[in-house]
Amino acid sequence: YRSIAADGREVWLRDIVHVVRDADGRPTTLRGLTVDLTELRRSERALHQSEEQLRQAQKMDAVGKLAGGIAHDFNNLLMVIRGDSDLMLRRLAPGHSLRRNAEGIRDAADQAATLTRQLLAFSRKQVMAPRLVDLNRIVASVHAMLQRLLGETINLVTMTAPDLGGVKADPGQMEQMILNLCVNARDAMPDGGRLTVRTANVDLDEAAAARLSDIRPGPYVLLEVGDTGVGMDAETRSHLFEPFFTTKEQGKGTGLGLSTVYGTAKQSGGHISVESEPGRGSTFTVYLPRVAAPVAPAERPAPERPGASPEALLTPGRGETILLVEDAQRVRAVVREILEMSGYAVLEARQGAEALEVSNRHAATIHLLVTDVVMPQMSGRELAQRLATLRPELKVLYMSGYTDDAIVRHGVLASGIAFLSKPFTPNALALKVREVLDGVGEGAAAGPSVAPGRGRARR
Repeated sequence: YRSIAADGREVWLRDIVHVVRDADGRPTTLRGLTVDLTELRRSERALHQSEEQLRQAQKMDAVGKLAGGIAHDFNNLLMVIRGDSDLMLRRLAPGHSLRRNAEGIRDAADQAATLTRQLLAFSRKQVMAPRLVDLNRIVASVHAMLQRLLGETINLVTMTAPDLGGVKADPGQMEQMILNLCVNARDAMPDGGRLTVRTANVDLDEAAAARLSDIRPGPYVLLEVGDTGVGMDAETRSHLFEPFFTTKEQGKGTGLGLSTVYGTAKQSGGHISVESEPGRGSTFTVYLPRVAAPVAPAERPAPERPGASPEALLTPGRGETILLVEDAQRVRAVVREILEMSGYAVLEARQGAEALEVSNRHAATIHLLVTDVVMPQMSGRELAQRLATLRPELKVLYMSGYTDDAIVRHGVLASGIAFLSKPFTPNALALKVREVLDGVGEGAAAGPSVAPGRGRARR
């Protein structure tokens, strides 16, 4: 039974009573013992919590492995669908009856690519470009956008800590994480309310880290997003970060917003937790490892243009020769057509050994190698190294539909290496090729977006 000790502590006790009898078997006295079970109850509760956390982690990991496993095939298929629809739109005259169909294919491919990226974010296998960033700056940069998203019925309050430490993270993913949390909070306040975004430096000791689970003691930067909305019960909280779980009406949400936040926090070495009760709002807290180093001045990357017209002029080539190596035939055909349309001469090969033969037969200069990263027999990285001994002037652009893990294993996400993640647009490819040939932005990674992105990919 439960009792309250003199000092106010909650304690759990068990009374053991023994009847003492005389020689004739008649009860004479009672002897009793009270056992303090508080620590035992606490241990049982902690064990139950750990078992539940393990089950949840195993479930999330299984879904993550599934998402990561299909990402490569999905991205290659989307590369063909997106590329061919763009090429169709370039050939169809304005007002042609088929333009609407081609635009529908392109837009559906973009939506599918977004879903794939969100699943990869959840599974902690998205391709990231981490650098030292200041969360206060990111909060400030999205403030105006948040006010537009939230509308007039929700009061946005930001409380950013002075001298906030830096975190090693992908700034674009951090921005998306804040937006996802705030949009989720907005949807929980249909009648309006208050949304608070707070940052702080925190130091987690052993006890605090143990309570949170799956996080080590040490210095962290805290990001907290709280709302005064409808709140959640325990059942909803237990499924909150699962992909495709949503409490919204049909067609009102994908159920991937919070799972993306979960994956981004984990892949950045952090942790996310939620406190909520029905009718009492919700508070999401993200912990990211704090880095004891000065944060560089803010950089404003070139804005992505997911809705940019596919008919926009491609960045022109100057007749340079490109060796294209890609084992997926349809992907190779699309990329070749884009390169030729941009004004390049293209040599192609299905895999590394064939590429070496093509290079041996071609006596003239090959200016650029555009190669897939993961291929049978010989990886794109190995091919580039072997060609470098034969053609020291050769520049390299890698492309891949694989996840972060596979690309890292092949040594591609390093400073000074140009990389495009499938699916990409004709505009993104033409721009990246021109940058590499001109020696501009060699380390720039055009992230997993279908629009051209910038920044250095580092691991």
